[in-house]
Amino acid sequence: MEGLLKLKRRDFNALVCSACALAAAGSLSHALAQAPAQAASSNLPVVLVVGDSLSAEYGLKRGTGWVALLSETMAKEKVKARVVNASISGDTTSGGRSRIAALLKQHKPKWVVIELGGNDALRGLPLNMTRENLATMARLSREAGAQVLLLGMEMPPNYGAKYAQEFREVFTTVAKAEKTALVPFFLKDVADTKDPTALFQNDRIHPNESAQPTMRDNVWPELRKLIARR
Repeated sequence: MEGLLKLKRRDFNALVCSACALAAAGSLSHALAQAPAQAASSNLPVVLVVGDSLSAEYGLKRGTGWVALLSETMAKEKVKARVVNASISGDTTSGGRSRIAALLKQHKPKWVVIELGGNDALRGLPLNMTRENLATMARLSREAGAQVLLLGMEMPPNYGAKYAQEFREVFTTVAKAEKTALVPFFLKDVADTKDPTALFQNDRIHPNESAQPTMRDNVWPELRKLIARR
């Protein structure tokens, strides 16, 4: 993730927290306003996306984020399902855990995509808490009758090789224990390219519009497998 690594850890954390704080209120109101309308629009089975700013179109024009592109791809491929995006900028796994039960009750999804964890690390939250929160979200989703796809994340090397490895293992451990599908690195071919700054917004934290198709393509093959099992 070279595009992020040029920032010192202290500055990186400060920038992330500032961006999250500015975006959270708007993203929350957008998600709450959109979700009921989406839920009422069709009786098709639901793909529920629970994520943070990477999925909430932070800094992007509405309709250009990877979740919107995913919905378009599913429509083109005549997949009989619809996408509900319940992502909130700045969200952590604790936030996702606190609202997953209500989201499951409201939308009754057949599939749940969990894209959370990055903000936990950036805020220095204990990895065992992140692991437990993700596992709980996956378990509750399964118990509600949904198949789960977990999107893995990675931290910049300046957090230390040991920490980066332990953070990466959080996702593989949860996926194995909870028997979920897994995308090992959600930002593959975005944050690990030779010049990743080209695919990031000016804050060098959030992927830009050009990166969104790649993010969609990282998710869709695994999600398509789950949908095909139904």
